[in-house]
Amino acid sequence: MRTVAILGRPNVGKSTLFNRLIGRRRALVHDLPGVTRDRLEGEARLDGLRFRVVDTAGLELGAEERSLQSRLARLALQGLAEADLGLFLVDARAGITALDREIAELLRRQSKPILLVANKCEAGAGRTGVLEAYELGLGEPIAISAEHGTGLDRLVAAMRPYLEEAEAEARVPPAAAAEGAEPAAGAEEAAEGGPLRLAVVGRPNVGKSSLINALLKSERLLTGPEPGLTRDAVRIAWEWEGRRIELVDTAGLRRKARIEAPLERLSASAAVRAIREAHVALLLLDAERPLERQDATIAELAVREGKALVVAINKWDLVEDRQRLLARVREEAARRLDAVKGVRILPVSARTGYNLDKLLPAVVDAFERWSKRVPTAPLNRWLQAALEARAPPTVDKKRVKLRYVTQVGTRPPTFVLFGNPPAAELPESYLRYLANSLRETFGLDGTVLRFRIRTSENPYAEERAG
Repeated sequence: MRTVAILGRPNVGKSTLFNRLIGRRRALVHDLPGVTRDRLEGEARLDGLRFRVVDTAGLELGAEERSLQSRLARLALQGLAEADLGLFLVDARAGITALDREIAELLRRQSKPILLVANKCEAGAGRTGVLEAYELGLGEPIAISAEHGTGLDRLVAAMRPYLEEAEAEARVPPAAAAEGAEPAAGAEEAAEGGPLRLAVVGRPNVGKSSLINALLKSERLLTGPEPGLTRDAVRIAWEWEGRRIELVDTAGLRRKARIEAPLERLSASAAVRAIREAHVALLLLDAERPLERQDATIAELAVREGKALVVAINKWDLVEDRQRLLARVREEAARRLDAVKGVRILPVSARTGYNLDKLLPAVVDAFERWSKRVPTAPLNRWLQAALEARAPPTVDKKRVKLRYVTQVGTRPPTFVLFGNPPAAELPESYLRYLANSLRETFGLDGTVLRFRIRTSENPYAEERAG
């Protein structure tokens, strides 16, 4: 699939155009300049064209080499270098600025084709700006309004020759497909609904972006000492050992009471949404401050959403007494994360690469446990053994009888227990006992398990997690 990169100075509407092209609100949009920092990617399907769109940070040229603005500019230009076509967006209402002219001069030196797009032209606005845009030397400006969706037909028509030509070059003739060829790696996952979605979550400044860069072996995401660099939930398509994976970098989550700025609230909402849409949540801890209250809160959110969970302790290269720290984290996890007893905890270092080769196998293992289905006959043999080992408590002086169990769903594994009416009031402590016994018997350690209870008088009791 061919790629189109959107570029321009801050606050010209790049993220609004990105959202418009892909047909949903993926990029954060705010009046504050410089909201977008990392490259965001999405798929567009417009008027018969299918292409990938890349939203980039606002270009601010002339900054010091190691400044945030300079690093953002390098990432944006890297996005153009990896694309097949660039869209240079200007604000027609504000008119052409000196920075627009600098960016245009820089883009003219690039080897990629560039289309000049004059945004914010709704209801006849920005006519003067459109005329001024001719002086940038990038051809005829295409007048649009990303916010209102006007002018997109002209934009698609201008893009079509570049994208259709590229698609024709990439098309494989039918004769080239050998009979009986082996299916491409990852085809089975695609048939089942796409890639494994892995959301990397945690408090601010624990190294989430650095970890993803280390996995990709590329400086794909913005990193640095400044707090709160990541704002959007950044999705990256990747392939690991033949398996398609969508890596999602998220903004650091702080306690609600400490979130004040509207933009941070938007970032936090995007991170929570990323957890809800993920298959596996990778909770990243800081080895210098491991498993604080907010870490446990984030883990509990993933558990409530029914996601597979893996815990990694970053910055392990800074730890002196490693055995003691790992034992402490495991003890705290057993206490605070009882709903996912046996969750995998892996010390890693994004900086040195320590244990990164074990991280994805742990994620895939958690995903497979989360997707596991247990046959009904072994389930009921387990239930009888669990009941004999520890009988259910009485409820209001009435004996609880559990007669049968079956699995009704996966992701997370969900089970229905059939019993007499008092079974509907089983205490959470007994359900935890059953969940832990089930994990131990069928190798479901670290997995959220959910129970539903059906009785003769209460056909569908409330779902409970164990």
